Amino acid sequence: MNKKLRVGILGGTGMVGQRFIALLENHPWFEVTTIAASPRSAGKTYEECVAGRWKMDTPIPEKVKGIVVKNVQDVQEVASEVDFCFSAVDMSKDAIRAIEEEYAKTETPVVSNNSAHRWTPDVPMIIPEINPDHSAVIEFQKKRLGTSRGFIAVKPNCSIQSYTPAFAAWKEFEPYQAVVSTYQAISGAGKTFKDWPEMVANIIPYIGGEEEKSEKEPLRIFGRIENGVIVPADSITITSQCIRVPVLYGHTATVFVNFRKDPTKEELVQALRDFSGVPQKENLPSAPKQFIQYLEEDNRPQVSLDVNYENGMGVSIGRLREDTLFDWKFVGLSHNTIRGAAGGGVLCAELLTAQGYITNK
Repeated sequence: MNKKLRVGILGGTGMVGQRFIALLENHPWFEVTTIAASPRSAGKTYEECVAGRWKMDTPIPEKVKGIVVKNVQDVQEVASEVDFCFSAVDMSKDAIRAIEEEYAKTETPVVSNNSAHRWTPDVPMIIPEINPDHSAVIEFQKKRLGTSRGFIAVKPNCSIQSYTPAFAAWKEFEPYQAVVSTYQAISGAGKTFKDWPEMVANIIPYIGGEEEKSEKEPLRIFGRIENGVIVPADSITITSQCIRVPVLYGHTATVFVNFRKDPTKEELVQALRDFSGVPQKENLPSAPKQFIQYLEEDNRPQVSLDVNYENGMGVSIGRLREDTLFDWKFVGLSHNTIRGAAGGGVLCAELLTAQGYITNK
């Protein structure tokens, strides 16, 4: 990398777009140079666009306040000013699929937070510590798109981050059945309590589409490349329930799991603590030093104490114990807008940069 990569944020005014901008403020490899959003935001400065609706705990970065927001539909203009884009656009799935491919076809890589391309067979869906090798499918995707450097990569659903890493750490013990319930923060819907007062002291036992994602996306993460596409694994069957709870940040999961082998608690805990991947080996800028922490206390993990573990990029596991119906049960926690959304996207882009897929134009 000769100089910092120029980054565009597609959908930069929404909650995830704001999180991308906050996380990239002092990034050693990437610099936000272009922000695009809906036509109603185009032509205004970024500071004007988010006035009164900046949702982050930290102030708007000074470097982006004066950036004049572009119309995300002006694809050629936006693409001409960046080396790659993060996508957090708020559109229908069909519209997202179309516009992300349009950007890719301008030879601009797109790292997407959206779900629209998660099941496009030649688009890699990556948790960098678990399946960094899935980036190899990009070469097949580029042939389909007719590009030399443009492609799309995605990160998975935010809620699966709180338990899928544990399954990956325990691969040698062959987990094959799991029951998962996720208790999901309101920021997962792009909301704060100010936006969504009916969530105060309330629980809603339904989040559209989440249960299917919770059950199916881990299988794609654990899948393999065959004939130029990702083939999902069939090694574990997951059933889930997903519930919205009155928490601002942090998705918690309660998990019951069966193994084909017979691990001890000590073996399971050690496997969690030892688990690491390419981001740790390569010391990528956003990588947590310790990906998974195991907490011994009976009342951990807690959102208030643990959601910001490793700057929100780590996963916390606790309450691992034997079960009467399943082999083991545990509780997991991850930060939904950092590891589960923008931070996971940034780490994915760092991986793709280290692998040579994202370069200066």
